[in-house]
Amino acid sequence: MALAGIVESASVQAQTTIGAPEQSQERTAQWGLDNRSLLPVLLPIVSVLTQDPQQASKTTDGKSSLPDAPTPATKPSDPNNPNEQYGKQNKRILWIIPNYRAVSANTHLPPLTFKGELWLATQDTFDYSDFIYVGALAGISMASKSEPSFGQGAEGYGKYYWHVFADGAIENYMTEAIVPAATKEDPRYYTMGKGGFFKRTGYAVSRLVITRTNSGKRTFNLSEIVGAGTAAGIGNAYYPAQSNPWVKTYQRWGTQLGLDGLSNVIKEFWPDVNRVVFREKY
Repeated sequence: MALAGIVESASVQAQTTIGAPEQSQERTAQWGLDNRSLLPVLLPIVSVLTQDPQQASKTTDGKSSLPDAPTPATKPSDPNNPNEQYGKQNKRILWIIPNYRAVSANTHLPPLTFKGELWLATQDTFDYSDFIYVGALAGISMASKSEPSFGQGAEGYGKYYWHVFADGAIENYMTEAIVPAATKEDPRYYTMGKGGFFKRTGYAVSRLVITRTNSGKRTFNLSEIVGAGTAAGIGNAYYPAQSNPWVKTYQRWGTQLGLDGLSNVIKEFWPDVNRVVFREKY
């Protein structure tokens, strides 16, 4: 704007000079002198207006003369914030162990239908990793000779294997589908996700006797206690008759409760292990 004003003024003065030849040569000389005196003012303005904007934003040392853009502040994760996501569960632990029953912390889900409960039990029973898990338990049982009549070797291992598989399958369907459908209980594990180690461990183990109803209220966990006990009793139909049925029933019942309690503890701390150790790769 300053340049346009100066040029316009110069144009008017030039026209006046041409239109009035009677002005003296002294006036003409004075204009030429004034015009030359404006050059130091015009040259920097022209240089700035014609310069590349990208070049103009740099100083002589090659660095930008403009201030850096502000960096957005990152708030640390706050487990006490009800809107903060923590204790995030996924469908498998280490890409192998099924984790379908676990629900992420601070998550509210609608109740399962009976079809959904049956599907949950089916996933836990026939997942490919469950066959590996059953194989490990069968090997432990054979090594401890929990059923001497099964014998040893390949034949004995096969007997241990299908008995352990049947125990787990019946227990899954009883605790995750059949009994919950009758008692209107939610068979899923709801992650606590925050607090100290002993507090969360106690919470995980206590879920064996405390669960949620379909309406979200706390209740005694009949699905786990009654379901596991019923499964242990059904086992008497296919275990050898010479074994003391009551002793074996209580042993199977206690074993199932212990395994389910350990499973709850693993589910509770898996999100922390995945985040800290594996950087949420799994």
